Amino acid sequence: MSLQIPHHQKANGNTGATKAVILVGGASRGTRFRPLSLDVPKPLFDVAGHPIIWHCLTAISKVPSIHEVYLIGYYEEHVFRDFIKDSSSEFPDLSIKYLREYQALGTAGGLYHFRDAILKGRPENIFVLNSDVCCSFPLNEMLQLTHERRAEAVILGTRVSEDAASNFGCIVSDSHTRRVLHYVEKPESYISNLINCGVYLFRADVLFPSIRTAIQRRADRPRLGSYRSSENLASSYMFDEEDTQKNEVIRLEQDILGEMADTNLFFVYETKDFWRQIKTAGSAIPANALYLQKAQQSGSSELAAPSVNIKAPVFIHPTANVHPTAVLGPNVSIGPRVTIGPGVRIKESIVLEDAEVKHDACILYSIIGWGSRVGAWARVEGTPTPVTSHNTSIIKNGVKVQAITILGKECGVGDEVRVQNCICLPFKDLKRDVSNEVIM
Repeated sequence: MSLQIPHHQKANGNTGATKAVILVGGASRGTRFRPLSLDVPKPLFDVAGHPIIWHCLTAISKVPSIHEVYLIGYYEEHVFRDFIKDSSSEFPDLSIKYLREYQALGTAGGLYHFRDAILKGRPENIFVLNSDVCCSFPLNEMLQLTHERRAEAVILGTRVSEDAASNFGCIVSDSHTRRVLHYVEKPESYISNLINCGVYLFRADVLFPSIRTAIQRRADRPRLGSYRSSENLASSYMFDEEDTQKNEVIRLEQDILGEMADTNLFFVYETKDFWRQIKTAGSAIPANALYLQKAQQSGSSELAAPSVNIKAPVFIHPTANVHPTAVLGPNVSIGPRVTIGPGVRIKESIVLEDAEVKHDACILYSIIGWGSRVGAWARVEGTPTPVTSHNTSIIKNGVKVQAITILGKECGVGDEVRVQNCICLPFKDLKRDVSNEVIM
């Protein structure tokens, strides 16, 4: 479902019009977001009281020249139906449509597949946002840079520690002009600590020819087979349909951006504000904290009023039932129809809808799944990680474990049971103390 744009909003034809595309991925992706993605697609997971993708839409709605937004992915059509219906009411100036890929085509392949729809009305610029990033989305500033530099493309960048940089796409830029000189996706050695934030602005007449060139380059490249085994020597140069399909996957990061850096018109807008990837389930906790802090700074009326027992910022859904003696915060989100008993302490955590936390329980650095129950005097806790860290795993006793404790859907924690640094799959009852485990 989408709303049509009234004619009065299309002044001056579509001159200078901008469209936005949010890349939402698909069901075979998001495996690192388990067990939470077993029950809800990652883009629709609630962080700071709203689906992850809602935060992208909120930023898009603040760009006056954008009236059309496309979600591109390969989830079933029904997955986003309710979200689009609700968002069309909340953002009446935006027409929001979901375009479903027939298979995973890659971040650039999906854009190219739906190029006719995206280019309808001849937009001048196209924003492309990955749905799994958490940031302040300075889209108007990127647009301004495009106009100032007559840029063909602008990428959002941020600085990280040198140790973390090689886990991301790295940008080498001219510090004076901000022009991108070199781009490498996940380099093997250190080249820069300025990294790709997964938010782009392209000139429409440049983006699709660049993707077409990458597709042509892929098609022209000699394709060599590998020897699978001595018995299968004869067929080792035969390419099956699966190989052909893999050939259709074109990615912005690996196939497009590096080539664009060879032009003189590719620039980086460096944000000094917060940025996090939401890859693992545990990374929802730092993202929740950052979005809550942003809401607090902007004076959002959605947040609970600070008090002796509410240590801001805290989001409490209007349908939740929180006992006045419970102490919540900072950085806590309480979902719909949640029940929080007397004397409960919750800090740096997300409690999802229909969960129940009984009296005097303590929840720290954790995600409590939909409909889960935490018993009286129970303790569910993760481990705090440094604010600057982009990693949600830690080393304990020589073993890599998740820093954030996660209870999947409808899990139960018994009275006085302690759960520490665990990931618990849905429908499990924990009747004894557990730590550093994946409970299947």
